[in-house]
Amino acid sequence: MYQLYYYPNNASLAPHFLLHHMGLDYELLLVDKKSNSQKSPEYLKLNPAGRIPTLVENSTVLFESPAICIHLCEQHPEHGLLPDIGSPLRPLFFQWLTYLNNTLQAELMVRYYPHRHTNDESTISNVIAAQDDRIAEALAVIDNQLASNTYLLGDSLTACDFFLFMLAEWSLPIKKSPLHFTHLAAYLKRMSQHPTIQAVSELEDIDLTPFQ
Repeated sequence: MYQLYYYPNNASLAPHFLLHHMGLDYELLLVDKKSNSQKSPEYLKLNPAGRIPTLVENSTVLFESPAICIHLCEQHPEHGLLPDIGSPLRPLFFQWLTYLNNTLQAELMVRYYPHRHTNDESTISNVIAAQDDRIAEALAVIDNQLASNTYLLGDSLTACDFFLFMLAEWSLPIKKSPLHFTHLAAYLKRMSQHPTIQAVSELEDIDLTPFQ
């Protein structure tokens, strides 16, 4: 059995999507961010970074959401959520997952935690405004990729799509949200109707109505 240390609508959401979609045996363990439980000594023994999520499987302990997603896909290749070795789509999978994590998610983190990126409180509004522009630029790149593709890599659903949906949901409050982009908005509407997206969103109390 897998154990996923999670918090609703956090970076644990993408691994949660995968666990549900694959029909795996798993247990959700809430890490209460409101009480800063991710910084507790007990949790830090599992995840020294003090962030969410963490996945535990027997003696294997993993943190960092993309690493967890890749591990789950490789452990259960029969679900086809990571292209096979030798497939021309495999390097593109890693390209897009890295882009989502290192670019879009990184820009979102600065946007929502601006105080971590300045020692002058008076500049926070400028940081937020600048990040809205950076995030819109990243969303435009993704929108262009979806112009002729059903999913991020083409015609087949992969873990990248679940990861993208997580970040798109976080991006809704941005000045130029994902719904401003024609292809991305249509894609998100389709994804919001996926049974796994709907089931996990209900469990984590995520409102899907903006996408519908």
